[in-house]
Formats: sequence, C-alpha cells, structure tokens
Amino acid sequence: MPNLTDIFYFEKNNWVRTIFWNSLYVAFLLLPLGINLPTPFFVAAIILGVVNIFQSKTDFVADNKALLLLPLYFLLIAISLFYTRDLSSGFDLLIRSLSLLFFPIIFLFVKEDASSVKKLFDFLLVGLVISFFVNIGIALQGSLEDLDKVNYNSVYGFIDSIVKGLDNFIGAQFSSLVNPSYLSLYILLVLGYYLKNKIESGLRLTVLIILFLYLFLLASKTAYLMLTIMSVLFIIKIEDKNQKYMATVILILGLVVFLSNPRIFDFYQRIKEYDQTEMYQEVASEKARIQSWDASIRLIKEQPLFGYGLGDANTMLIKKYRELGYQRNEMEKYNAHNQFLQTMLQTGILGAGVLIAIFFLLGRRLRRSKNEFAVFLILFTSLFFESMLVRFNGIVFLSIIIPLLLKKRSILSSRIIRN
Repeated sequence: MPNLTDIFYFEKNNWVRTIFWNSLYVAFLLLPLGINLPTPFFVAAIILGVVNIFQSKTDFVADNKALLLLPLYFLLIAISLFYTRDLSSGFDLLIRSLSLLFFPIIFLFVKEDASSVKKLFDFLLVGLVISFFVNIGIALQGSLEDLDKVNYNSVYGFIDSIVKGLDNFIGAQFSSLVNPSYLSLYILLVLGYYLKNKIESGLRLTVLIILFLYLFLLASKTAYLMLTIMSVLFIIKIEDKNQKYMATVILILGLVVFLSNPRIFDFYQRIKEYDQTEMYQEVASEKARIQSWDASIRLIKEQPLFGYGLGDANTMLIKKYRELGYQRNEMEKYNAHNQFLQTMLQTGILGAGVLIAIFFLLGRRLRRSKNEFAVFLILFTSLFFESMLVRFNGIVFLSIIIPLLLKKRSILSSRIIRN
C-alpha cells in the first residue's frame, strides 16, 4: 500500500513548497467537481507560491521570460477598466483572472520535477473519474424524476418519458457541475498525457474506457474534432504497417460510434440558415455560437483599437444581439464563445495581440513532436469555440498549464515527448 509521500508532494525542510504543490493537487482533484470546491486551494497555492518567491534562491531564468506574457495580458485587461462603465462586472472578472498574474510568475521561481507534474495530472484524472460517476448519479436522479411524471395509461407517454430521461445522459444536461467544454478540455489533456502509456492492467483499461465514454456523453463537437486529430497524429507515428492498419480501422469504427451521438448526427441541420430568428427557441447551441461570432465581429469593427473594456464587452454584445434579433443569445446573455473575439471586445488589438503571441510561442515550443503539437492544438482550438478566460475553471487551469508548457526546459513538455 503506498504511503502519503508517494501520493502527495514532500520536500524536506521546505514546508512552503510542500503545501504549495499539495494545494495544487487537491485543487486539480476538485476542479471537475465545480467552481467553489477548488477555489480555496488555488488561493492557498497562490499565497504560498508568492511566499516561495521571496524565500527562493532560484535565479530568474531569462529563457523563461515568455511566461511574463500572461501577466502582461492581465495588465491590459486591468487597464481596460479605466474606460469601461460597468466597473462591477469588470472588477469581478479581473478578480477571477488574478491567477493569470500570479501563477506564471510563481512558476518562474518554482522548479518542478517529473514526479510533481505527473501527480498533478494523476489528481486531475481521479477528479474526472469521480465527476463522471457524480454526473451519472445526477442523471439517474433526473431520469427517475421524469418517470414519476409518467402517464402509465398511455404507452406513448411511457416511451416519451424514457426518451426524455435518456436526455439527462447526453450533452450539457449530463454535466451539471462544470461546463462540458471545460470538462472536455481536461479529459483531452489527460489523454494527451497518458494515452501512449501501455495498458498494463485492467484498472488502466477501465479508466481509459471511462474517459472515452465521458467524452462521448459530453457531446462536445470541439472535443470530437481534437480527439480525431490526436488519433491521426498517433497513427502517423506508427511504423509497423499491420499496427497502422489496425489503428486506422479502430479510428474509423470509433468515428462511426462518436458521430452517431444524437447531439452530433443532426449538426448540419441545426446550424444551417443561422440568420433566421423565427422559432428561435428551437435553435441549437451551434447556431447560437455562430450568431455570437457574427455579433462580436460587427462590434469589433466599430471599436477595434481598444475594445469596450472588461466590464462593457458583454453589455455591448447583448445590445447587439437585441439589434440583430438574436433573441436566445440576448436572453441567455451569451459571451462571444471565442476567446480571441472576446479579448478583442474587451481590450481591442493590443490584448488580442498578446494572446496570439502567447500561443505563437507555445506553438513554437511544442512543434518538436506530434504528441506535443497535439496538446498545443487542444489548447489553441479550445479558444476558438469557447471564451475560456471568462470562467474561473478555464482561467485557473490555463494559467497553470500554459506556463508549465512555455518553460524552456519544460518537464511537462518532456513528459509528453516521452509518451
């Protein structure tokens, strides 16, 4: 049976770094379970990380100055508060974004090792498995509540209730704790970290099946696309022709299964003619996303240089929805559903330029292997379909993972290569 030093981080005579890493581990464990549970542990990690900076004898490494782009991004969104009217909303988002300022600076002075990074993903993996079964329980409860309303005198009513009950297990309804897009991002990065490890036990195979099943039930189109790209890159690396042929067959069969998901199969039917607004209550999320992009681009053209400020970006977007007749987007107060557009709305060209620079440098660092590049694509593409730096779940996760990948001698990056 493993002892606590095998599970958690322990550094003799340095309780600050010990609690820092263990706070991060617990936070990553709780991250897939909601926003409130991990927050105190992330706050503790920030406080202890700052203390470590003043105690650390580690010199600033010039090669890692790319990490300072994230604090620069934070500085730009903070400056945008000077020309925004809705200071309350802007300040709330700025507070949620504090990890973009602190964690990159902290990781300039915290020297991670392979074991500490591996444990970070181990805890995230356990959290994902726990959240899967929690969501299964919530979905079952919802299905049972639907069955209580069944009219057993009607066969059709009974069948309809069964079908409605199954809806609790697909898409956003299956992820009541965290937005499906964020969960999908966590799962894909965990797969990118572990996927090439040999399946040496029944437990590892079971966990792998759970993660793929989780992705299937979350029904994220972006996640499906990224999983396909990861699989193709993996197949290209296989040298043995028989193994490559078998992997290709498995990929095709997997695509058939994933694309048969009822939330995916009628994708084209649900997004065509996106500019029609009648019967809008029937419009799917894909159409709403395209309308968000359309409204955002129109607003950016009106104020491209500085944007509308951190607080007014969404306010102006909602007004544009009303002007264009995008009723569902206005009612749900949707953001841009694209971080690059969201940043342009908030800070204009300067903020978007810094964000693009971060991912340009990240792409250069991760171009050494197909495994690394697949991880880059996961992170980069996620920003095209969601405003990942609006919700705390996305902000804090990216503010830790991106600095760990940007470091010149990144342990996380090396681990991905070895996989």
